[in-house]
Amino acid sequence: MLAAVGVACGALVHALAAMSGLSALFAHLPVLYHVLRWAGAAYLAYLAVKAFRDRGAPDGDDGPPTGPDPRRLRAFWQGMVTNLLNPTVILFNIAYLPQFVNPALGHVTVQFLVLGLTLVLLGLGVDATVGALAGRLAALLRRSRRFARGLNVVSGSVFAALAVRLVTSPD
Repeated sequence: MLAAVGVACGALVHALAAMSGLSALFAHLPVLYHVLRWAGAAYLAYLAVKAFRDRGAPDGDDGPPTGPDPRRLRAFWQGMVTNLLNPTVILFNIAYLPQFVNPALGHVTVQFLVLGLTLVLLGLGVDATVGALAGRLAALLRRSRRFARGLNVVSGSVFAALAVRLVTSPD
């Protein structure tokens, strides 16, 4: 759930950047987009290596949160950084979000805020639902070290494939 909140915070940063015109820099300076794309690929490769190296079962569930738990905070930050370094999200904010803002209707900033908050809240709803379902499934499967290792291999492979795709895909 905290990963979903992290993703939502990253989406909010992107929406605010689009609103302030900061995202337009990527349209005028494509080198920035490529730097961000490589940074995103490096982060995905890091997550892949981390998943491949994890040999044990997932951490046990300690019940409801009682205070700041480093694992939970890590999930939040990983969600946020993954979203912030996602070139697809940046490209969406550069190319598509501004198309839905009509200066003739006035208050361009308010229009950007409404669109951005709508995207953030819809994404948070979907991601939180997926997170809740995944959390329940994980609780059932936590007992199997073999299954946990298989999950790490699958997720590491997905992260590695996404990193390769990000680096090799045409603009």
